[in-house]
Amino acid sequence: MPLYFSLSLGFLLSCFIGIVAYLRGSLTRGGMFGAILTGTLIFGFGGFVPGWLLVAFFVSSTLLSNYRARAKAQFNEKFQKGARRDFGQALANGGWAAFLAIAYGIAEANHVDERARALLFAAFVGAIATVTADTWATEIGVLSTRAPRMITTGRIVPAGTSGAITWLGTFTALLGAAFIGAMANVGTVLQVVLSEGALPAWSRVLTALASGQFVVLVASVSGLLGALLDSLLGATAQAIYFSEYDERQTEKKFDSQGNPTRRVRGWEWLDNDWVNFFASVFGSAVAAGLSFFIL
Repeated sequence: MPLYFSLSLGFLLSCFIGIVAYLRGSLTRGGMFGAILTGTLIFGFGGFVPGWLLVAFFVSSTLLSNYRARAKAQFNEKFQKGARRDFGQALANGGWAAFLAIAYGIAEANHVDERARALLFAAFVGAIATVTADTWATEIGVLSTRAPRMITTGRIVPAGTSGAITWLGTFTALLGAAFIGAMANVGTVLQVVLSEGALPAWSRVLTALASGQFVVLVASVSGLLGALLDSLLGATAQAIYFSEYDERQTEKKFDSQGNPTRRVRGWEWLDNDWVNFFASVFGSAVAAGLSFFIL
């Protein structure tokens, strides 16, 4: 398929998904444009299966964001962003995956070594598995009936604290990562059925891995470790502030009344968007490393 055609198709599909999400209140206007940008690049350069995985992440995350939304509203003042994803969040969750999709598309067009292309695809799966695991863990973990504990010290902290984890959230993260691995298998089968022709290089490798469920294993491990790194950064290096008005820690630089908050730990430049981005990079590296040994 010519690049201009795949990019055009990716743009149209991303516009449809982005506009629907915006109208349903899942994205801000900036978030809609961010989703269209990353979606176009992933669909256009990566092809059907990467685009399928992006849709799986976005749809599942949107559904979980709306799950018991009223119960989770109390944590909005702690999180840097609200329930509606903005441009920065869209790039943080999909930017690295888009870069990997572009790299894969270029490698495919230039007939780079088959194994290298397979590792690029594995890295893409790891990136999507990480952001899915982290999103699922955040949306469900705050609903845990047990108090969360800091990942670094094990100390009990209030729900919604950056860097805190629960068994429910951790298990949900694992489920989210495994979900992406399973969707990779489903997407591969769908592509085979739809194409009825020769499989691209990474599909042949992925099909071989899928027969032993290695794709689910790679996605599960990389996604879970990526999500745990996200929590570790949130507990150590991420900028955390204290609101004198609300009398609690927050990821925001201004409190609910618009007053500036006081930074109590972390690097000022490292906000939640950067933490999500670095976690996706780490997850992709773990996936590529595991696939290197498996292949």
